Amino acid sequence: MERKHLVVLTGAGISAESGLKTFRDSDGLWEGYDIEDVATPRAWKKNPALVLDFYNFRRREVAKAQPNAAHIGLADLEKDFDVTIITQNIDDLHERGGSTNVLHLHGEIFKMRSEYDDDVIYDIKEDILPGHKAAHDGEQLRPHIVWFEEPVPMIEKAAKVVRTADIFVVIGTSLNVYPAAGLLNYAPIHIPKYVVDKKIPYISSVGRLTTIEAPATEGIKQLQQLIRMGVD
Repeated sequence: MERKHLVVLTGAGISAESGLKTFRDSDGLWEGYDIEDVATPRAWKKNPALVLDFYNFRRREVAKAQPNAAHIGLADLEKDFDVTIITQNIDDLHERGGSTNVLHLHGEIFKMRSEYDDDVIYDIKEDILPGHKAAHDGEQLRPHIVWFEEPVPMIEKAAKVVRTADIFVVIGTSLNVYPAAGLLNYAPIHIPKYVVDKKIPYISSVGRLTTIEAPATEGIKQLQQLIRMGVD
């Protein structure tokens, strides 16, 4: 029997349980920084050194973090389903948790590129510093991150993937960040959909929706049972 295509959209809530803070915490800051100062093209133009410092810190934090039960639980579902993870997160915890097909909507913290060329991407584990230049064009290197106010190049590919889903799951996202939040609307109306979050966001009618109000590490256990029951 052909395996069903399980498409999962994940957000910051899944990595929060690995100790990575979200920018929508109660103080409205991200690791003590105002988003406007570190995660926009205007911030980069104004103070690139500050932006690099911020992402260097984030990179070190991600390197120390470990995949949690939710990351590992999603990877385990590959035993029974053709799983595609679409993540808003810039960390690599899905990959380290064992998932083999991960699409990063907002870039990756362990990659960098020239500030003037989006197409040539380099791996990076250490810090990026002012004066570090891209080998192919000699321009300053920047994090391979989609900042606020920048287009999301992977969104069209993600929408096509969601359209092919047999089951669609949303885990650990407030569904407030667009265009990622709009991906739910691309899921076929007739397929089962699940939302897992410690606080279920408002969702307009999308048909066949099941909600699991729990942290990702707990909710993944319920999710596994529900969708595996559906294929037996």
